[in-house]
Formats: sequence, C-alpha cells, structure tokens
Amino acid sequence: MGPRHWAVDRYLVVSDTELSNEKEFYFDEVVTALVMFSMLWAVVAMSVGVYIAAELIWPSLDLGMPWLSFGRLRPLHTNGVIFGFGVSALMGTAFYSVQRTSHVPLFAPKLAWVCCFGWQICVLLGGMSLLAGWTSSKEYAELEWPFDIAITILWVCFGIVFFGTIAKRRIKPIYISNWFYGGLIIVIAMLHIVNNLAIPVTMSKSYSLFSGAPDAIVQWWYGHNAVGFLLTGGFLGMMYYFLPKQAERPIWSYRLSIVAFWAFTYSYIWAGPHHLHYNAVPEWVQFLGVGMSLVLLAPSWATMINGIMTVSSASEKLKTDPALKFIVLSLAFYGLATFEGPMMAIRSVNVVSHFTDWTIGHVHSGALGWNAMITYGTFYFLVPRLVGAKLYSVKLANIHFWLALAGTMLYVLSMWGAGVSQGLLWLSLDAIGELSFSFKDIMASMPPFYALRLVAGLVFLFGTMLMTFNLFMTIIGRPTIQVEPPIVSEEWAVK
Repeated sequence: MGPRHWAVDRYLVVSDTELSNEKEFYFDEVVTALVMFSMLWAVVAMSVGVYIAAELIWPSLDLGMPWLSFGRLRPLHTNGVIFGFGVSALMGTAFYSVQRTSHVPLFAPKLAWVCCFGWQICVLLGGMSLLAGWTSSKEYAELEWPFDIAITILWVCFGIVFFGTIAKRRIKPIYISNWFYGGLIIVIAMLHIVNNLAIPVTMSKSYSLFSGAPDAIVQWWYGHNAVGFLLTGGFLGMMYYFLPKQAERPIWSYRLSIVAFWAFTYSYIWAGPHHLHYNAVPEWVQFLGVGMSLVLLAPSWATMINGIMTVSSASEKLKTDPALKFIVLSLAFYGLATFEGPMMAIRSVNVVSHFTDWTIGHVHSGALGWNAMITYGTFYFLVPRLVGAKLYSVKLANIHFWLALAGTMLYVLSMWGAGVSQGLLWLSLDAIGELSFSFKDIMASMPPFYALRLVAGLVFLFGTMLMTFNLFMTIIGRPTIQVEPPIVSEEWAVK
C-alpha cells in the first residue's frame, strides 16, 4: 500500500502493508481539492505579480483604471500568494500528514470540506474587495472587518479538524510536523485577532483600536510573525513530514528538531520590531527586535542542517527524483533567507536596506526559493500518491525545476542590485552635506533592474504553469484512492 511510513523518529517504522481489520480509510479527497486550489491560486496570484512588475516599467499599463492600479493589484498579489496558494497548501498537507502520523482518519471530514471551500470563497471575495478599494491599509492584513470575522471562523474550523484528529490518535507520540502545524494554527489565530481589532464604520471601512506608534508595533508584531509562523513554521511542518518520506530516510536528529521548534517558537515572536528602525518607537523595542532576530539564526540553521543531513545519504535518488530536488533546493534558500533576515535587522545594515528593493529581494528569496519550492516538491510527491498513478511527465517536472531555479536567482539578484544601489545613493551627501541624488534621479536608473525582475517573474510563472498542467493531467479522470490506517504496535499505541 505504498512506501514504508517513517513516523516519530528513526526507531519507529510501521509498514503500510500492516493494515488494521477495521474498514475505515484516510479522508484524502479534501487534500486533493486543496492541492488543486493551491495551484490555481499560484497561477492567478503570480500572474498579477508579473503584471504589476511590468507596471513599474510601463506605468500606463493600468489604462487609467483604479482597479488596475499598482496600489490595488499589489495587495491582491500578496494576499493571493500567501492566503490562496500558501494556506491552501498548508491545509492540504496538514490534513494529509496528521492522519498518517496519528494513524486515524480525519476528524470531522464535513468540517474539513467547510474549511476547504469556505477558504476559497473568502480568498476570492477578499480579492474582489481589494480591487474595489476596500482596505485597512495594514500589510498582509488589508482585508476589511467582515472578511476578518470570516477568516477567524474558518481558522477555528481548521484547528478543530487538525487538533481533533490528534486527540483521537492511536499512536502515543505526536510527530514533530504536527508541532509546527499546531504552532501555526495557534499563533496565527492570536496574531490575526489582536491585529485586526477594529471599530466598524461601514461594511467597507473600519478603524483600528490602536493608533500611532502602538499601531505600528502591533502591525509588525503581526506582519513579521505571519511570515514566521505561517510562511516559515507551517512550511517547516511540511518539510519535516515530506522530506523523510521522499528521501526514504528518518529525520537525521529528532532531538534537534524538538530543540529547534521551541527555540524558534520563543524567539520568533519578538523579532517584529526590526521593521521599525529609526521610527517613532522606543529604541529598546528596536534593539529587542535586533537581538531576537540574531538569536533566530540558531533554530533556523539547526532545521536546515537537520534537513540536509537527512537527505545526504540519498544522493542517488536526488539525481532522478524532481520532487526531492525541489525540497533540497528549498532548504538552501531557507538557509539563505534566514541568514539574510537577521543581518538586515542590524541597524547599521538596515539603514541601507530599509525602504529599498533589497527588502523585496529578501522576501522573494524566501517566498519563491523556500515556500514555493518546498510546496512544488511536496506536490510532485503527493499528487501521484493521492490518485495512485505515476506523474504525467517527469521530463516536464525537471524542466520546471530549472525554470524555478533560474527565475528565483534572476529575481533575487535584480532586487539585490536595485536595493543596494538605492540605499547607498540615498545616503550619498555632497560637500555641503546635502543629498547628492534626488529620489527622481535614483528611480530613473531602476528600469534595467525592473526589466530583469520582469523576465525572472515570467520564467518562474511559466514553470508554475507547467507544473499545474502536469498535476492536472496526473489527476484528471482518476479518483482519490482509499488508504487504510496501519496497525500500531503495542509499544506505541495509545492506551
């Protein structure tokens, strides 16, 4: 019934052929739906990103229409990628892995369908509201209060399904991937509720309960930890389950993964103020953000090393398996992004990088190189197993790998070049202490960098479209297969 299932640590191996006598099956239909929704949002949201990248070169592309303006399309791009592509992928992989690490079918499968379709409706209508100009103006939290309430309800449903499955598990230990998925659900709920506390005025407008500097602090407590616990923590849960499965190796050090989890959880939550250097917030808050950002190097690189060492003995499979190539490459970009972030948090570096395209490059080295790559690798592994068939085209998957790598590298290099140039030129002073270059002069020199970014975006988008076609052809006409939970040995069973 498929490959051997590695769970908990290197000492526990349960064969999928050891099936229980009970006729119950994992509930994977919702996983298949969420994977396909995730890929749909990837194509749509990345297409919007390419369009607004072109607008920075040719501003007239907005055709004078407000709903095509950069100011409205940019939050549509970020929300579509993070909440459409990213969260759909996290929900799907969480539902898949929690069943197999708990050895029970999904708790409340009907509620899982509510999560699936409710989330897609929320992303769709939320995107339409952003095009209409409804916005709270908060980074990654632009949706207005009716959507905030809907998101809260759906997120609670997600938590009920996930933690309900763990509560009825047959296997005593809770595997590390579930720790990260659980941390994602709990912390994101806290961040979302606090940051979106507001007084509604109309259906399309509300005012935050916070104001001034406190509002900025709360927003970046939310903004950076949304990156931390959703785009990092949640995807680490994906990595800890699917990397060992693909490599057919147990995690190199299970103890290291536990230590990294707690170090990550307790330090990341304090790092947000590094977005507010040289602003009207207390300096001790800024320095706290710097200190905790530097501390984050330890758990981040511990996880990266754990992943690399896990796959180090599977070099032969790495040569032929495109899914494994994506995941290993994602670990390299994860290491890069989690080193660059703490360095950019240092005030003397931040004075150059802040308000420049360097930050855009940093964000996309993580978003494209880490989040997208690990999701693509996971989907290439997962989809054939969901429908019990081979991947439609391994050749297309290999082409996609090189397109994704080229697109990511070109994007990051273009934005590093643009950002460092902007930062240094804005700090240049003449002999009498005045700015050597005006804002207009500096921005007039950016089109070559922006043109390279546009090419990079098109390359990455084309690869994503190839993958969507590949997965669609793998799934079409095939139902999701039924898989029974395996027998749990007496030693590991819940009493």
